[in-house]
Amino acid sequence: MRNSIGLVEFKSISKGIETADGMMKSAGIELLQATPFCPGKYVVLIGGELSAVNSAVDYAKQVVADNIIDSFVIGNVSQQVFPALTATTEIRNKNALGIIETFTVASAIEGADLAVKAAVVDLIEIRLARGMGGKCIALMTGGVADVTAAVEAGAKKVEEQGLLVNKIVIANPHKDLWEKII
Repeated sequence: MRNSIGLVEFKSISKGIETADGMMKSAGIELLQATPFCPGKYVVLIGGELSAVNSAVDYAKQVVADNIIDSFVIGNVSQQVFPALTATTEIRNKNALGIIETFTVASAIEGADLAVKAAVVDLIEIRLARGMGGKCIALMTGGVADVTAAVEAGAKKVEEQGLLVNKIVIANPHKDLWEKII
């Protein structure tokens, strides 16, 4: 089971690919995702033991610091994050809808992880930068009070980084909206 993840978001696709190779060679990590995103960014998502993930992210920062948009290491990532990244979360109850909108992939994942750790919510999806001009959203559901607490907790760190676009809680979304967003 993965318990730690790291992510580096690059300004350049070619530098991202080159650095991903070096990250893989520098530490015993698993490459979870390496892909271009809008607008011309490249994201490398890795998993593994905390020390190896830290080492790989540090490697990227040392080699191409001027090419990095954002990065993180999460040592005890919520297991809800993995299915949300691939939009494979099974939603049992459609209650209140919470949305955290960010400017970077890294901040969306960090915000989502903090949100699900702060309250009893189901993380629906972390939609990453494709077709959204580089923006990302984290979608979650649960009771109104829990969704509100989760959105506030997740958005707080993102806002401190200056990467928050918006945060929304919809208490009772229309059923047609649920069908279109998930």
